[in-house]
Amino acid sequence: MTEFTLHDKSTAPEESRPFLENSEQAFGMIPGLHAVMAEAPALLEAYQALHRLFTETSFDATEQTVIWQAINVEHRCHYCVPAHTAIAKMTDVPDAVSEALRNNTPLPTAKLEALRDFTLSVVRDRGNVDESAVQRFLEAGYTRRNILEVVLGVSQKVMSNYTNHLADTPIDKPFQPFKWQPRQAS
Repeated sequence: MTEFTLHDKSTAPEESRPFLENSEQAFGMIPGLHAVMAEAPALLEAYQALHRLFTETSFDATEQTVIWQAINVEHRCHYCVPAHTAIAKMTDVPDAVSEALRNNTPLPTAKLEALRDFTLSVVRDRGNVDESAVQRFLEAGYTRRNILEVVLGVSQKVMSNYTNHLADTPIDKPFQPFKWQPRQAS
C-alpha cells in the first residue's frame, strides 16, 4: 500500500497550512484525516468547505449523524465511524442513534430510519434513486431541499472515506475508544 505522510504545519505544503490551522482551532489537534489530506491542498480546502456547508444545512445534529454514519458504515470506513461517533457524543446525539448506526440495527424513529434508507439509496444507486424511494423519504416528513442536502453529505463523505481507504489513516487517540469493525455478514 502506498504510504502517505501525516502532515503537520511544518511539513505540509504551504497552501495547506491555513487549513491545518483551521483544523487545530476546531479540534484542538490536527485529525489524521486532515493530516493526510494536506498533501493535496485543494482536497483539504474542499473537504473543510463541504463540512462547514453540510453542518449549515437544515438537518439537526442527529440527522447529520445519521447521514454521515450511514455512509461511513456503508463504505466500511475504519476511521470515520469512530471519528463521527466521537463527534456525535460531543453534539449530544443520543447513544442509541450512534449504536444503531454503527451496528446497522433499527434506529429509534421511523423518520430517522427513512433518512438512513434514503441516504443509502443515494449511495448505492449512485444518485439514480427509484421514485418510490424518493416518495417514501418525502412522506416521512423530509423535503426536496433535504434530498439535495443528502447529496452534499454524500459528497463530503466520499472525500473522507476514499482518502482513508487509500491512506489507511491511523485512528486518532481521542477516537480510539470508538474503534469499529464492520459486522460480519450472516
